[in-house]
Amino acid sequence: MPLNLWLDADACPVDIKDIMFRVSRRFGLRLTLVANCSLRVPGDELITSVVVPNGADMADNYIAEQCAENDLVVTADIPLAARIVEKGAVGLNPRGELYTEENVGQCLSMRNFMEEMRSGGMVEGGPAPHSNSDNQKFANALDCYLTRRVRELKRQ
Repeated sequence: MPLNLWLDADACPVDIKDIMFRVSRRFGLRLTLVANCSLRVPGDELITSVVVPNGADMADNYIAEQCAENDLVVTADIPLAARIVEKGAVGLNPRGELYTEENVGQCLSMRNFMEEMRSGGMVEGGPAPHSNSDNQKFANALDCYLTRRVRELKRQ
């Protein structure tokens, strides 16, 4: 079964998109960017973009419906990560943390807890701004995961 790459591109940092373009070419994997606005993508047959209608969770819904087992979805959206993991795919956030069957439930619980704390005024703000260190962690995690996964799929 092929391995495809998906990118929840609505709020994705430009550096992460650039890393994904390079990785798609390097591994020869299809990459689909999904957003509610038009995106510029390199002229490469492996890389495409899909524009979904404006609306809450439209890109997430598209990705969750279209991704398949073995696919890798890059997203910072934990509810989307939970949905794709349920289908047998794997998630990776732009800070280099994998979402798997083993941890996505805990990540979702923590996200919901922090959302309640913020709405109750007990906690302010959100995550720290994306940094160069985050880019490096993401690139390393992506490379390690894909190197291992592509090797496993070739043996099957």
